[in-house]
Amino acid sequence: MAKTKELSKDTRNKIVDLHQVGKTESAIGKQLGLKKSTVGAIIRKWKTYKTTDNLPRSGAPRKISPRGVKMITRTVSKNPRTTRGDLVNDLQRAGTKVTKPTISNTLRRQGLKSCSARRVPLLKPVHVQARLKFAREHLDDPDEDWENVIWSDETKIELFGKNSTRRVWRTKNAELHPKNTIPTVKHGGGNIMLWGCFSAKGPGRLIRVKERMNGAMYREILSENLLPSARALKMKRGWVFQHDNDPKHTARATKEWLRKKHFKVLEWPSQSPDLNPIENLWRELKVRVAQRQPQNITALEEICMEEWAKIPA
Repeated sequence: MAKTKELSKDTRNKIVDLHQVGKTESAIGKQLGLKKSTVGAIIRKWKTYKTTDNLPRSGAPRKISPRGVKMITRTVSKNPRTTRGDLVNDLQRAGTKVTKPTISNTLRRQGLKSCSARRVPLLKPVHVQARLKFAREHLDDPDEDWENVIWSDETKIELFGKNSTRRVWRTKNAELHPKNTIPTVKHGGGNIMLWGCFSAKGPGRLIRVKERMNGAMYREILSENLLPSARALKMKRGWVFQHDNDPKHTARATKEWLRKKHFKVLEWPSQSPDLNPIENLWRELKVRVAQRQPQNITALEEICMEEWAKIPA
């Protein structure tokens, strides 16, 4: 049977008021558009408990005792990778038989939810200290300083692969219908490598790297694209260039080239791609490209350039 809608507190109080002035349950029901049985139940509750408020409901008892809840909460706090099956076995050994959904519901009430583990860079203690030092040094930097940074990086975009993941609406047993599938080929069907840069004012240049990049090629890319990007973005005097600690970027010849060109470079902690906001921009680009479903490498490159140019500041 479907649940009936609960009466508002005002309606319940009105029923009692009308009862006290001598109206019958039938008359009250007709006046308020309610069933006689509903009116009678409210009046009986008021006579018995002197209130029309909802009374505490007992409900089904919890299958896991407070002690059991503490035990499994402590277990997953110590080891977040503990499975529901492990917890079911732990409780069974303690004399409590429960199902996996009960474990999930219990932990959710404790504010714990099962989620996919994030992939992050492998950090050694020295990397942790360097990142902390970087954060502390820039903690109070004003927004204007960050607006004066040109961020850069390289990324790989596959023709078919993870970038093409999408959801579809389909009926049961229609998962293999061509409209509901994404074609895949071995080795991702090819990919292209891109170098790009951006600032708070918008995207800078984006170019395809057609050969294996070395230090000399990287310096050539910077020579042909970095300064034009800075001009196009109308960067203020003294703008700062950011790139990570890839060996091509930190090579002595590259450092010397940057020094001769009088480029200010942001000191960057190792193993910190997650600190570079260009990662968010790459994600935006890959989503846009995947939606257009390029079918070959030439189309992939063209669509990358078109979508990059459309991304607003």
